Amino acid sequence: MTAWLKWIGTATGILGALWIASNIPTSGWGYVLFTLSSICWTLAGGRMRELSLVLLHSVFLVINLVGIYRWLIV
Repeated sequence: MTAWLKWIGTATGILGALWIASNIPTSGWGYVLFTLSSICWTLAGGRMRELSLVLLHSVFLVINLVGIYRWLIV
């Protein structure tokens, strides 16, 4: 299961970055993909007992939620 989390986290992180970098009207949805990526990597880091990975992606998760709020809600 950890391998799946890592691959989904990687794929959604890449796609989210491409979407935001495209600077099109729907670019804010890239934050949704980044959020999914952060969740996957936080869970994978927890399963691997990698505290630094858990901390990093937990912070990214909060930042991505701010991005969703700013780009998609207000």
